[in-house]
Amino acid sequence: MEDLKKKNSADMNDKEIVFSKSIKAGKRIYYLDVKKNRKDEMFLAITESKKVVNGEGEDAQVSFEKHKIFLYREDFDKFMNGLNEAISFINQKEMMEVISNMNAEADANAEADKEAVFNMIAEMNEKEMDLDGEIKIDIDFEEPTL
Repeated sequence: MEDLKKKNSADMNDKEIVFSKSIKAGKRIYYLDVKKNRKDEMFLAITESKKVVNGEGEDAQVSFEKHKIFLYREDFDKFMNGLNEAISFINQKEMMEVISNMNAEADANAEADKEAVFNMIAEMNEKEMDLDGEIKIDIDFEEPTL
């Protein structure tokens, strides 16, 4: 019995939280917990908690799915490099998609502009044809007053 208490005490010490930050994001909450192990070394525990609702109305049951990863000091640099690389990849792909959409929209607008110019030229040509080749000039001359 005494050994069990010591083991539980050691487990509790292994989970000592020295800093915690929660990030709410829609149906998910992310917890960043800095903990100390038995050797007094700090590590990061990242927990994703997702709210899951089963059923509807009064019969609805709420539960939470939790996923954890533990990140140790010796892995921080490699993890951050990989995380930054993954985020950069996502940002570049999304930026390329935005640029592609903008180009497609510009192409569509250019086609519409070409058609509008073509129609304007056609209208001008029709008006010139109505003149039957004659040019009419109407000029009023006024005599200067002295």
